[in-house]
Amino acid sequence: MGACYNEDQPRFSYAASMEDPRSSKLVHDNVHGNIYLDQLSLKFIDTEQFQRLRDLKQLGVTHLVYPGAVHSRFEHSLGVYWLACEAIHRIKNCQGLELDIKPFDIQTVKLAGLLHDVGHGPFSHLFERDFLPRVVNGSKWSHEEMSLKMIDHIVDVHNIDIKPDILKTVKEMIIASPENAPSKSSKEKRFLYDIVANGRNGIDVDKFDYILRDSRACGLGCNFQFQRLLENMRVIDDEICYRAKERLTIHHLFTSRADLHRQVYMHAKVKAIELMLVDALTKANDHLQIASSIHDPAAYWKLDDTIIKTIEINPDPALKESRDLILRIRRRDLYQFCNEFAVPKNQLEHFKNVTPQDIICSQKTGVTLKEEDVAVCNVKIDLTRGRNNPVEWYVGRVG
Repeated sequence: MGACYNEDQPRFSYAASMEDPRSSKLVHDNVHGNIYLDQLSLKFIDTEQFQRLRDLKQLGVTHLVYPGAVHSRFEHSLGVYWLACEAIHRIKNCQGLELDIKPFDIQTVKLAGLLHDVGHGPFSHLFERDFLPRVVNGSKWSHEEMSLKMIDHIVDVHNIDIKPDILKTVKEMIIASPENAPSKSSKEKRFLYDIVANGRNGIDVDKFDYILRDSRACGLGCNFQFQRLLENMRVIDDEICYRAKERLTIHHLFTSRADLHRQVYMHAKVKAIELMLVDALTKANDHLQIASSIHDPAAYWKLDDTIIKTIEINPDPALKESRDLILRIRRRDLYQFCNEFAVPKNQLEHFKNVTPQDIICSQKTGVTLKEEDVAVCNVKIDLTRGRNNPVEWYVGRVG
């Protein structure tokens, strides 16, 4: 989590980071309040490819269990844009001269926040995690890589006047892995690459937004206060760091994320609906060629959550099985949850993923379940550092 600094270091005051209203457009977000969008960002937002995000629910089918979870990738993207803007401006206000933060740096960070999900597939992560591996052999497709292609596509189609070095840097910032950031020897500002998608320790404004937004939408409490981290972030040795007293706030970031996985993302009914939807999409794929557009941004941007309605109202006999599954979802005739087993920590290293075949082999005499009757979800929920407490080494580095 990088170095930390102590209370005996000087305190700082903060200047407001609001965009100049004369050169921006105001929208009101139900999480962050007023968001000011600059002119270059609006050129991307006011395209059919970006507006598509309005038709992608942030949490996929979760709204069928938590009725309030109807927020979209569009809202989330604006939220991450604003938090990225807040973060880089706060750093600039405190350390701008020291770090030589230029308008180029501010613009690239904001655009990375805005465009990081522009290549996302339908139904949250279900599309790339569950559906594509079934219909595309050896699929390693990712929405991050598609976001990079989609950005180039938007620029080309809409003739957006953007400097090549800005475009290149924005795309590098979207991929959350240390190897994509400049090396220390290149004397680049590597900390900038950790604001939107932090591959070094997972503390980034993308999480700040979706943890709070998802918690509110699902009616859950959230004790993570991202404002404290925004107010206290500093750059030390080219890494974003926080006051030692904020270790509990950082711990809340990861525990809140884990709680969302337990209570929302992996909810038994949510998983049942997801499994049914994946089956419906898989059965419809040969007829509708749903997966055929995943490498072509010009076709891919037309794919969104409305594919479920396309299947539902299409009378073609080839889609009957898919329509029947969607009808079952509508009528709450869901796949039945059977049981779950939590693997003890001390057995994780020796535990293999359970398969439907394992379940069938262990059924009692007289039970006639077949492998196709069983679906198994092997889920790992941790605090992003495996079995380790993500703040243990953070505490150890407090001087």
